[in-house]
Amino acid sequence: MNLTLINKVNQPSDLKKLSIEEMEQLAAEIRTLLLKKVSQTGGHVGPNLGVVELTLAFHYVFDSPIDKIVWDVSHQSYSHKIVTGRKDAWLVEEQYKAVTGYTEPEESPHDFFTVGHTSTSVSLAVGMAKARDIKKQTGNIVAVLGDGSLSGGLALEGLNNAAELDSNLIVVLNDNEMSIAENYGGMYRNLAELRKNNGHASTNLFTAMGMDYQYVEEGNSVAEMIAAFEAVKNSSRPIVLHIHTEKGHGYIPAVANKERFHWQMPFDLKTGESKHTGSGESYDSVIIDVLDKKIKDEKQPIVAITAAIPGLFGLKELQKLHPEHYIDVGIAEQHSITYAAGLAKSGAKPIVFHSSTFLQRGYDQLSHDLGINDLPAVIIIKGGKISGGDPTHQGSFDISYITSIPNIIYLAPTSKEEVRSMLTWAIEQKEHPVAIRIPERGFVSAPIKEEIFHPLEWHVEKQGEKVAVLATGGFLSLGKKTVEKLKEHGIEATLINPRSFTYFESDLLNELQENHQVVVTLEDGSLDGGYGEKISRYYGRSDMKVLNFGALKRFNHHQTMEELFTEFRLLPELITEDVLEALN
Repeated sequence: MNLTLINKVNQPSDLKKLSIEEMEQLAAEIRTLLLKKVSQTGGHVGPNLGVVELTLAFHYVFDSPIDKIVWDVSHQSYSHKIVTGRKDAWLVEEQYKAVTGYTEPEESPHDFFTVGHTSTSVSLAVGMAKARDIKKQTGNIVAVLGDGSLSGGLALEGLNNAAELDSNLIVVLNDNEMSIAENYGGMYRNLAELRKNNGHASTNLFTAMGMDYQYVEEGNSVAEMIAAFEAVKNSSRPIVLHIHTEKGHGYIPAVANKERFHWQMPFDLKTGESKHTGSGESYDSVIIDVLDKKIKDEKQPIVAITAAIPGLFGLKELQKLHPEHYIDVGIAEQHSITYAAGLAKSGAKPIVFHSSTFLQRGYDQLSHDLGINDLPAVIIIKGGKISGGDPTHQGSFDISYITSIPNIIYLAPTSKEEVRSMLTWAIEQKEHPVAIRIPERGFVSAPIKEEIFHPLEWHVEKQGEKVAVLATGGFLSLGKKTVEKLKEHGIEATLINPRSFTYFESDLLNELQENHQVVVTLEDGSLDGGYGEKISRYYGRSDMKVLNFGALKRFNHHQTMEELFTEFRLLPELITEDVLEALN
């Protein structure tokens, strides 16, 4: 396709010079750019294809950055970036990594927040509107909700407060009938009714909250979106502009499979087929197998809960096998934990599935509802690892925040056999909440050597002297390589798999003092508040030297894992250097 118009657009004001026909052509050119890049790099496909017209219309009608747009999650801001001076990150392959996949104020004055979690836009916009009013400034404030963000409690809290504003605030509800997966929850029935009746229905969630309301059926029409934005521009009261769009619009594979193309690895542009296909057994399949058998046993009423991310855990397979035992609560991490507490209190066995970076949103519920009440729910956590990606999606902090809460047992399996055994134990025990951190450094199969396995018993992988390496979870392989490297220097080190971030074998720790001088801890997460600090504290009054290896407490910005592991000295040769220095 000849990209004639995109070359004329270097800033939002350039759009105002185009006709409607040219804007439609520009939308097509932008889709071509979006698909070319994400097919090679991976990224959020469907969300961005669906908001091209919305984005162009906003920048045609409004005057950014005086008029401000706040993108919820901001994973749908690719078109926005293209027309706000960052198009080379899509035009030039060598610059594909020049911008982030989310809004980033350091990149442009047209971005206002670094945002990567859902349901935040309305609260952020309400704050901006209030600040504008107090400072007696002008300008429109626009929040864009989409991809199921309305199901997050924070969005409703923001809307509730927005209704109290007596000034300009425009909430764009980008209704593409989807979350990451299907929408779940009663409010979406009201949205369906509003769509069916072109915005006119006996029940209207938004007017009931005190907001003004308008509906746009053709949200993928530049002309319709321009007219809609012109109608609400400079409104003197908070208003919800409910627009109906198609997720994945303009690309048949993304429309046909909206969930898979919400975020996709690199794929073949012609067929839509992924270039990276999984093969063989996975931790997901191990977990589904355990749950399938336990549900069939009928000894416990198991309920699997996801907060809108079933694809991350392969839960659609469990839904097919046992639909009555599967619940998607929508993008509501807090509710998922407290819901699980209610289930556990009433004799059911909830298994809640979360990513490390999303579960932090339920911290209070982990503490107040599960921890204080000591209820035996099970939480499966993926993505818990040192992350070099966008700062909004960091998996480094779950060890710190979960182990800070009393009563929760946090297990650290190292293999499929330990995942299977720990999950089975967690389901059968009735004393405490149990979280299980799924390893993130490759799929490992290693037979359990004990006749009777208990997840709270440390396992000595290799007995040695002088140096003991405590390697947790997915870092057991790093521990093995470090022990081998130490052997090259004449040190037969001890290697221990602790299997848990919350339980300590005092007798074994005391025994190490008899013939060891240095204890090394390895954890795939932040050192501050982490596992290693607890071991250091245990040995605080002794002569034992403790070296902690993990990540610095910070939000990483797109460093490679090689860069991070070198900086954090998480390489066998660098760990060995530090151990030799400590011994000398």
